[in-house]
Amino acid sequence: MIPIRDENATRVFPVITVLLICINVAVFVYQAWLGEAAEAFVYRFGMIPWEITHFQESPDLDAASRSDFPNLFTLITSMFLHGGFAHLLGNMLYLWIFGDNVEALTGHGRFLVFYLCCGLAAAFSQVLINPQSHVPMIGASGAISGVLGAYFIRFPGARVHILVWIFFFIRVLRVPAVLVLGFWFFMQISSGLGALGSQAGGGVAWFAHIGGFVAGLLLIFLFEKEGTVRISSGRWS
Repeated sequence: MIPIRDENATRVFPVITVLLICINVAVFVYQAWLGEAAEAFVYRFGMIPWEITHFQESPDLDAASRSDFPNLFTLITSMFLHGGFAHLLGNMLYLWIFGDNVEALTGHGRFLVFYLCCGLAAAFSQVLINPQSHVPMIGASGAISGVLGAYFIRFPGARVHILVWIFFFIRVLRVPAVLVLGFWFFMQISSGLGALGSQAGGGVAWFAHIGGFVAGLLLIFLFEKEGTVRISSGRWS
């Protein structure tokens, strides 16, 4: 099940959403240009839970993977790194579909702060679950999960077009956002619980998704502008 668009048009051009997509794409292109040095780049700018909980750089890193700036800075920089083209494409698709409406709710400047706060909440959620991990966490999905949480609570009735396939049959369905995003969140919880005890090997940071989504559910009440919310239909008046 892949969302491809929603029926929830806004009157405001999503400047920050587009800017975030451009930054993520530019950083990914730079990572690809680095070639073999890209792995060291990820270790320098990815968020390593052990470094956050110990307030120092991991002793296991080689010279090329070490950095001169505070480790806490990686809580931000890790949001703009991706592990591959599919990782980037999936994240940017979700941000493009759902980000414009949340940005319209909050305003441009507030949306950027909201996005970063959700990303921080996501990172800390993963650190809490696996504080001893030396595997870098990268990706915008934690912050984007916060965007999904805000959309879920403010536009549950908005119709989302999803691509579904069963064997060789492919169809596009119109489904309420509450079902699409509710199912997505359920999958994060079930996958996260199933992965407990095996986090040391890396993989998907399920609890970052969960933490980001919950942060978005709560923080939208602080960041939204007054007089713009339509909870039931997802439409603007």
